[in-house]
Amino acid sequence: MVNIMNLSVNIAGVKFANPVTVASGTFSDAWDMKNIKQLGALIPKTVMLNAQAGNPPPRIVETPSGMVNAIGIENDGIDAFITQKLPIYAKMGVPVIVSISGKTDEEFVIMAQKLNACPSVALIELNLSCPNLKHKMLVAQDAEATARIVALVKKVVNKPIIAKLSPNVTSIADIASAAEQAGADAVSMVNTFQAMVIDVEKQKSKIGNFTGGLSGPAIRPIAVNMVYQTAQKIKIPIIGMGGIANADDALQFIMAGATMVAVGTMSFIEPDTALQVLNGIKAYMRAKKINDIRALIGFLK
Repeated sequence: MVNIMNLSVNIAGVKFANPVTVASGTFSDAWDMKNIKQLGALIPKTVMLNAQAGNPPPRIVETPSGMVNAIGIENDGIDAFITQKLPIYAKMGVPVIVSISGKTDEEFVIMAQKLNACPSVALIELNLSCPNLKHKMLVAQDAEATARIVALVKKVVNKPIIAKLSPNVTSIADIASAAEQAGADAVSMVNTFQAMVIDVEKQKSKIGNFTGGLSGPAIRPIAVNMVYQTAQKIKIPIIGMGGIANADDALQFIMAGATMVAVGTMSFIEPDTALQVLNGIKAYMRAKKINDIRALIGFLK
């Protein structure tokens, strides 16, 4: 008898065929129209209530084993997303996780209500790496603000909620715990690390927005540790990300406690990295005679 390999995972009652997805903001419509069906889920670029032009160029600078970006969530607004892009994504055959970010608590609530009415939206991700106007920091840097927004959104939707967290904190596990207690069904982590690159000849920042977010393989060991530390403190699933370039990287996140993993920066270098990661996980499981991916989740104790 041939053993059937089970790669499926479950988050808040939503079943995913496998644990590999693409990180928000790294999704290419042209590529994914053909290949996304093989992945576990789709997470398009973060959407805001109103259209936004984004930050001034230059927006991306390469760094050793990574890149610093300050795109600024350029998007057409939630209504345009729902009418123009969501119908296309809905036809791809995988669960769609929509990432939203608001300038105020009310904007989060309004967008969540709009998405809650869309049958093709499986989960809603709250990108909390946005300014907390009351305390001049990111919402995801404030446990109270994180919990408040999660709780407000949970009151108006019946779809599962994911809180996307920033690593630029003293203890990301504490922020994740606050999100869990407020009703989050999962957390995704980590977002980029605040960074700067200076052009010493021109004596100014190489980023038009002055500072940006560092991503890529350079951050992976820190991100894996953060996932591990958080997995010891919360019971809800974790979507792990941060510099995943191959199956080995992804398996580190899974063994550290991530239920799913998201490929981001490396997709800019090799568009089919996520597929390579998925195939690599399958090869690893065959070689180790592991029939169920769930046996690897949080394996490292």
